[in-house]
Amino acid sequence: MEWQDEGVVLSARRLGERDAVAQLLTRDHGRHAGLVRGGASRRLRPLLQPGNRLACRWRARLAQQLGSFTVEPLRLYASTVLDSPLALAAMGSALELAAATVGERDPHPRLYAGLLWLLEELAARPEDWLTRYVKFELLVLEEAGFGLQLERCAVTGRTEELAYVSPRTGRAVSRQAAGSWAPRLLPLPAFLCGAEGASTADILEGLRLCGFFLRRHLLAPTDRPLPAARERLLRLLRDQLCGAEPEVPTSSAHRD
Repeated sequence: MEWQDEGVVLSARRLGERDAVAQLLTRDHGRHAGLVRGGASRRLRPLLQPGNRLACRWRARLAQQLGSFTVEPLRLYASTVLDSPLALAAMGSALELAAATVGERDPHPRLYAGLLWLLEELAARPEDWLTRYVKFELLVLEEAGFGLQLERCAVTGRTEELAYVSPRTGRAVSRQAAGSWAPRLLPLPAFLCGAEGASTADILEGLRLCGFFLRRHLLAPTDRPLPAARERLLRLLRDQLCGAEPEVPTSSAHRD
């Protein structure tokens, strides 16, 4: 059995002296593992760094076997974030979330496209890339069947002044409709409703919102924590907030 595809390296571990087992999120074949012969060598080890985009060919005698990969580079994203602890933490978090929430060999082409979109943003690092990371987490929830409904108020049906999300339903609630229930709801940062600009505090609110539902729906049922890289990202952003970082503009050219 054999197929060709492309994929992003989620992880790779050494096997013996020269080989490695790599796990890729592929475009058409989902999260897939395979043996890379010579994967620990000087030539191939740099290609198997998490975050790199590779062309791959998978072969096995039977579909249920581990099989083996041969790989070629398409875009080596891993090296583009080494100079930024914040971008490095975001990349690691995105890859760990994909590995933890996508079923093995379960195709998610939309999530794969979203991951590539995020990796390109991390490589280019436009001013609004942090908002892109939060939107990637929303995409993870949506692809898993737990997408949040942030377009209109769950109570009134109106689209103005959306300020909260119900922790029970994942639906938006307007400021007026929330009333005395506001302290029990999750804040909804305005950039997730199409507003221009996002402060560091807004990004942290977006991460808090996504983290609540990621834990509840995808990680808690299997007793898994949020990615360690995500916790690093949160710590770095809190440090920025304490240092009174300026607002992060949301470019209209990059808005969804």
